[in-house]
Amino acid sequence: MTIHFIGAGPGAADLLTLRGRDIIASCPVCLYAGSLVPEEILAHCPAEARIVNTAPMDLEAIIAECRRAHEAGQDVARLHSGDLSVWSAMGEQIRRLRAEGIPVSVTPGVPSFAAAAAALGAELTLPGLAQSVVLTRTPGRASSMPAGETLTNFAATGATLAIHLSIQNLATVVADLLPAYGAECPVAVVYRASWPDETIIRGTLGDIQAQMGEGIERTALILVGPALSGEGFSESCLYSPDYDRRFRPSTATGTARG
Repeated sequence: MTIHFIGAGPGAADLLTLRGRDIIASCPVCLYAGSLVPEEILAHCPAEARIVNTAPMDLEAIIAECRRAHEAGQDVARLHSGDLSVWSAMGEQIRRLRAEGIPVSVTPGVPSFAAAAAALGAELTLPGLAQSVVLTRTPGRASSMPAGETLTNFAATGATLAIHLSIQNLATVVADLLPAYGAECPVAVVYRASWPDETIIRGTLGDIQAQMGEGIERTALILVGPALSGEGFSESCLYSPDYDRRFRPSTATGTARG
């Protein structure tokens, strides 16, 4: 018996890994974060599965459900939105389950920042502009930020910033980033990336606040950085004809090798 933590992806029901789908289909119990996981994904559950929406539950109640399934010898599909490696609250659940000797597994999912970049048709790391992506957030009721993890510190790197769970703090985000990036720095706000009502708002640090409409809430991701312009970058050496690489050595003679 195992509690299978599964990243259910950013929203679109078909942005689910095959492994995740197959585990869901094999589990007689499914616990899902109903506020963010689309119900279409639950169609993969067995017909007689016990399906529990954990959105209104506290941590103790969720662990109790897992414990009940463990005692009955039933595998559990535990669904969280996006990918489990960031802001999923998986860590606190796994800590408790391991303390009770309950086996767990983890299946990754498509993260929201990747879905947002896809919606924009953007590469977030462009040669000469940015080679790093910082996944971060601003302080909120659920979690504070460590002292060194500030937007001003991250902005000093010039990296592409993917700022989660912070749309309600947009004014503060802009104020913190302006000194390092400047008013002309590209910004994109992607609301509910990959959902049917996905909305994209593009602008700059200087004008993004004025472009925001009503109803853009917590499921919006803020992307900031020069790479979002898609202009002014160098071409990668990777596909250069004189770049020597294992599968395409520039010094090779005779028949090309695949």
